[in-house]
Amino acid sequence: MNMLRFSYNKTAARSALLKRHYHEHVVYGYRVPKPRSYPDFSPEQLKNRQTQATLVGLVNAFRASGHRATDLDPLGLQERTKVPDLDPARYGLTDMDRMVNTDGILSLDSSGTKQARLKDIYQALTDTYCGHLAYEFEHIPETAERRWFADFVETMGRTIEVDDSKRRRYYELLARSETFDKFMQKKFGQVKRYGLEGAESAIVALDELFALCNHAGIKEAVLGMPHRGRLNILIDLLKYQPRKLFHKLAGNAEFPEDLPVSGDVISHLASSPRLNYGASDDLHVTMLHNPSHLEAVNPVVAGYGRAKQMYLYERNTDPACALGDRLIGIQVHGDAAFTGQGVIMETLGLSNLPHFSLGGTIHVIVNNQIGYTTPATNARSTFYTSDIGKMINAPVIHVNGDYPEEVAKAMRVAFEYRKMFRKDVIIDLITFRRWGHNELDEPSFTQPTMYNIIRARESVPKMYERKMQETSVITGDHAQATRESFNQFLEDELTASKQYVPEADHLTGKWEGMTMPTEAVSTIDTGAPIEVLKEVHPRLLKHHIKPRIKRLAEGPNVDWATAEAMAFGTLLKEGYNIRLCGQDVGRGTFSQRHAMLVDQESENVYIPLNNIDDAQGKLEVANSNLSELAVLGFEYGVSIQSPNILPIWEAQFGDFFNTAQVIIDTYLASGETKWLRQSGLVMLLPHGTRRVRIERFLQLCNTPMDMSADITQNPNMHVVVPTTPAQMFHLLRRQMKRSFRKPLVVAGPKTLLRLAAATSTLEDMAPGTSFQPVLKDTLASDPTSVKRVVFVSGKLYYDLAKSYDATTSNCGHCAARRACTVPTRPSARGAVQDSRTPIRAYAFVQPRLQSLLPEGAVLNYVGRDPLAAPVTGVSKVYKAEQAAVINAALA
Repeated sequence: MNMLRFSYNKTAARSALLKRHYHEHVVYGYRVPKPRSYPDFSPEQLKNRQTQATLVGLVNAFRASGHRATDLDPLGLQERTKVPDLDPARYGLTDMDRMVNTDGILSLDSSGTKQARLKDIYQALTDTYCGHLAYEFEHIPETAERRWFADFVETMGRTIEVDDSKRRRYYELLARSETFDKFMQKKFGQVKRYGLEGAESAIVALDELFALCNHAGIKEAVLGMPHRGRLNILIDLLKYQPRKLFHKLAGNAEFPEDLPVSGDVISHLASSPRLNYGASDDLHVTMLHNPSHLEAVNPVVAGYGRAKQMYLYERNTDPACALGDRLIGIQVHGDAAFTGQGVIMETLGLSNLPHFSLGGTIHVIVNNQIGYTTPATNARSTFYTSDIGKMINAPVIHVNGDYPEEVAKAMRVAFEYRKMFRKDVIIDLITFRRWGHNELDEPSFTQPTMYNIIRARESVPKMYERKMQETSVITGDHAQATRESFNQFLEDELTASKQYVPEADHLTGKWEGMTMPTEAVSTIDTGAPIEVLKEVHPRLLKHHIKPRIKRLAEGPNVDWATAEAMAFGTLLKEGYNIRLCGQDVGRGTFSQRHAMLVDQESENVYIPLNNIDDAQGKLEVANSNLSELAVLGFEYGVSIQSPNILPIWEAQFGDFFNTAQVIIDTYLASGETKWLRQSGLVMLLPHGTRRVRIERFLQLCNTPMDMSADITQNPNMHVVVPTTPAQMFHLLRRQMKRSFRKPLVVAGPKTLLRLAAATSTLEDMAPGTSFQPVLKDTLASDPTSVKRVVFVSGKLYYDLAKSYDATTSNCGHCAARRACTVPTRPSARGAVQDSRTPIRAYAFVQPRLQSLLPEGAVLNYVGRDPLAAPVTGVSKVYKAEQAAVINAALA
């Protein structure tokens, strides 16, 4: 047999591996946790491990497989598995009274004891790894993390005491939660409240986490959670006044009636209180609004938290402050959604990236073992619902929700791990759902066995109440008083709700000074002094950017990439921050931007626009992973945290936005009207053969059908097809110069990026200039002779101009750049659009534009016929169709 032998240079291989990464450590926004270490085995410990190899095997088996033998199911539907690897005899350990040296093998307690009997070791391992708590951490690749985790959980049970005051606190939380659910059932029996019944221990978990955060000096917690138990958490932990909820349930709006908003359902309500658990400073908890789309809030929480963390970091005076010291992300999930929704994987994929990391998020899966009517066997292909978290090597803590004290311990482990390593950690809180998916649903149609067990068993609060009375922690009178006093409190709040008048709280904090617009299409000066433009531009002078400087010096032409850079530079100089995010945005998909430069030898990264002057804002260039849904959600979260940052998400190609449609529909287009949360997020969508499908965005716009009426226009977002670089310049600056924020969707250029005719002058961007929704044609020699006006946008304007000659002097062009709101031009006779997608956009534009025309004027469509695909993939057909459109427009 012939053998092939390969040899390699280890140093060279390591060097090659390192070159897979940019060296961004000095770049703005590049933040990673400080490295954490844990002592390795000493020589004596290694020797003992070799001597006690069979014991090492048993201990490792418990650490790796003990979770398979735990009692985790409150309903007892999952039988405890007998795991052969946990049998000492399998390792030849039969004399259980033998004393052995445990040094370097396991931690029996915090006293440093190194001698123990085998039976005591076995019992300690069983208690730690096979009780009502279970751990999965052996999949973590870093030895230090595995060693820390094992040492912590093996000593925790003997070092962390739950005193009676905590037990009383846990009981009161459980009792109040159950009282609230019963009150709601009695007073609002026909309301879908998605109560916490069966999973009440989740409120203990969050309360414990808030207390740990408060005492650890964490200032901010950003919380995302779905509908299940949301009202319980809001009312009892997050200081949401019950009168507000009852006012809403009476059919009233949660906002002042004079505000032009729609509001949302009760399971999407949110709160942002300050909590204190005895520490010197408060913990500010922000629960974000969520849509009904499960887990869609996850990346929004991450982005919101990241933006807030950057704000805290920039204003921090403590040089030792590290990533995650002052802010924590908290995500509450459902079991079926955690496995089923792809946004989970996408958001987890961002967790350790240097421009996205929060320094560790704590995930709590409220695992009620069913998804609507779908059992776990049909809901996932993994053994545990938490298994998807192993893609980022996150440790998992499983805990039986029937044991609130164990739930609190699970949270303590999760918190300490996150505190140590600044990485995500998952708690799989296994519970049950007392009712159906909602309280009006009958679950026994599909789960008769499960619900026979549920209806026959005692509630978690009642079980814990009985235990606390048996151990004399509380008395029967105390238990009764707890429930009765909270019930009376709810009764009083119900009475008070009849006189409650909502107050708006959306323009506070960083948003103070912003306004709620009634007119969002008014003209605002977005020009910049020419001397400032010329000051900004030389900062781009690096290698391949020299031609831009040369063109500027030799002539008045400013191309698209230069206009964008000037918009960025002038905003930065005025003190605004900009976050540019998406796949390949640093260079630009079409090599047009070069906002980041990579040294060809060292691969160090340099951002020219961050070196204008000392007082400027900062540009964060965040090249993202290959995700749209989570990344767009992340950037939306950034956008609602502060009005002083311009967040821009650029799709790699125009139609790639559609994998993020949930974020567009439920947050970007409707977040302000539902929750009074403004967003200035910009979506840049390269619009060419890969069509943007503009009609989808137009259908989300609230522009009125009749534009002839004398009404103010306050669109929920702006949808724009730019024609000149100057217009792009003004659009970007306008996002920050107004006293309010609106989303901006730009069907941006591709061919025009390098088209010589598609340029602007510095004067087009000077003071006194602004964004123009309609660009008048200058080609017609005699405007008075024009009998037909052609409305056109983007690239097609230049195609028509190229074919224009004196024989078409009776045809004028009007570059209509904004489809929402529709621009006014009272003498239009035709509209031209150059792909099959815009014929659907024309369906939006036609009635609105027609309403502006004088009586008798005819509006005709010139363009391609409808097609299921955006455009043909056959180049000959495409060229023939394009020529036909041009000829028809100029005929």
